[in-house]
Amino acid sequence: MTTTTSSPTIVLIAGHWLGAWAWDDVLDHLNAGHSRASALTLPGLDGDDPERATKTLDDQAAAILDLFARLGVSADQPAIIVAHSGANFPVSLVLDRHPELVRRVVWVDSGPVAPGSIFAPDLPEGVKELPLPPFDAFPPQASLEGLSAEVLERFRARAVPEPGPVLRQPLELTNDARRTVPTTLVCCSMPSEQVLELARAGHPMFAEVANLEDLDVIDLPTGHWPMWSRAGDLAQAIQSAASRTD
Repeated sequence: MTTTTSSPTIVLIAGHWLGAWAWDDVLDHLNAGHSRASALTLPGLDGDDPERATKTLDDQAAAILDLFARLGVSADQPAIIVAHSGANFPVSLVLDRHPELVRRVVWVDSGPVAPGSIFAPDLPEGVKELPLPPFDAFPPQASLEGLSAEVLERFRARAVPEPGPVLRQPLELTNDARRTVPTTLVCCSMPSEQVLELARAGHPMFAEVANLEDLDVIDLPTGHWPMWSRAGDLAQAIQSAASRTD
């Protein structure tokens, strides 16, 4: 029988263009609540790595598992993994390969990815990396609501281009046990009622949600980057999800 500590390990992974720094405000709140939380910069998103543009989803999934090992995560002491936005691709790989290492996955304005998905299937092979686009080019589901001019300036200054291989790699998923991992959706840009309706309708972005066996939802109305717009509330939502008894 799997056992867990009273304070499980929490691993935070931000979406495209972002490193561990994106979670600084959330970590302050989590640490104040005595959570055992760590943030990870995925391979390809370290601006000082000269080989970053060659990194793949496999490299990113391996880095998450390496961090698990360093933090003592095991089948007896599984982690809470928090994935924001485009981090859903490597985290879906981790759930597929080692579901026993994850006590609960918390998707922040994100969700599980369906097998065979490619984030940017039309991205030409010659494009080595994708820089942060102009803010006015973001779609409604990537709302900038709640972000000040200062935050947007920091986002622009610290953003690292997303590696082309990560965006073009098809997601190979074969283990249905990933769908049994307890899951929390933190819905920000879109209310949970709409997300669940789209999942039931088979919308490609949300279809995999309908296959989850243990799901709860938390509405946190704000933009797509709640770690900046509502850091304290997001930390509370993560703590609430982490404290659930499954």
